[in-house]
Amino acid sequence: MALAAAGVLAAALPAQAHVTLQTRAAPVGSYYIAVLTVPHGCKGSDTVALKVQIPDGLVTVKPQVKPGWTITTTDGQYPQPAKLHGAAIDHGVREITWRGGDLPDAYFDQFAFQGYLLPSLKPGETLYFPVVQECKQGTERWIDTSGKPGVANPAPALELLGHKAPGPEAH
Repeated sequence: MALAAAGVLAAALPAQAHVTLQTRAAPVGSYYIAVLTVPHGCKGSDTVALKVQIPDGLVTVKPQVKPGWTITTTDGQYPQPAKLHGAAIDHGVREITWRGGDLPDAYFDQFAFQGYLLPSLKPGETLYFPVVQECKQGTERWIDTSGKPGVANPAPALELLGHKAPGPEAH
């Protein structure tokens, strides 16, 4: 029985070894706070930077300040202009980089940002957030967006749910 439990634990560990989203499902037409969990460094080396690509359909993105880390954003055009709160939007943050901190391999940390999931997104589909984790020695690329189980370097994924019920919007 102990061997069976060890086998189950070993099978579960690889899934926990990747950069993941804390909340892995959210309704379209709502604000979403993405919290990326970084569970370790790169093969024993401390993490010094984290870069995330923002998928199409997540707009008005704002990163959360992280003491000890410098944030840079890269803006770009959205593939489709959209309206939010009556205003037309056609560009915004497409990539966020946190750099300059030092996350020891023996510890985990979280990096957060918020954005709005456009109502035009399709429930049942998946948005992927490719992440590059830079370490003092080496780099891990969590960029596979195939959605196939068991890939070595999956991008954090968000399942899109049906539209949020009407109500007051957070700003």
